[in-house]
Amino acid sequence: MLASLAFWAFSGVAIVSALMVVIARNPVRSVLFLILAFFSAAGLFVLLGAEFLAMLLIVVYVGAVAVLFLFVVMMLDVDFTELKQGFLEYAPLGAIVALILAIELAMIGLTWRASEQAEALRAAVMPDGVSNVEALGMILYDDYIYFFQASGLVLLVAMIGAIVLTLRHKPHVKRQSVSAQVGRRREDAVELVNVKPGQGIGE
Repeated sequence: MLASLAFWAFSGVAIVSALMVVIARNPVRSVLFLILAFFSAAGLFVLLGAEFLAMLLIVVYVGAVAVLFLFVVMMLDVDFTELKQGFLEYAPLGAIVALILAIELAMIGLTWRASEQAEALRAAVMPDGVSNVEALGMILYDDYIYFFQASGLVLLVAMIGAIVLTLRHKPHVKRQSVSAQVGRRREDAVELVNVKPGQGIGE
């Protein structure tokens, strides 16, 4: 009974907060509702016995992505009025895409329930005596280790590419040159000027 009440509470809060992410006009409030939706989804994962996914939602999405997005929104001077001007123009296309995605999700769910292997897969989620985190670790690092490492390399290449594309060297900005500092001589930095009495240093 308590688990059912917790499920309905978490699911209700997740649905309402997800709607408020889209409905709220203030972007800061949207991010706060997004964090609430992540916390509610993490609670649902705990109820389902997926502790690792719940921890992943809290640590990665709430602790990094959502908070970083909140800081970016607060620091950047974004004209949201200008961004919302073309909303009605693209609303029909967005509705069509959303309808197609909903149909695809419904087809996936119906196929999963109607599959012959669905009952066996749901009955044997993980081996006996093994926790959820251990079962995921065994699958990732035993069965799919090469795919796991390949995905890490892809993310590394994407991160390096993003840094290279966004790095801009401005011509009038002074930058540190370690090689120039190490190889600097006394003659390059010091100039002896013989100033006569009563005269100043000229240009």
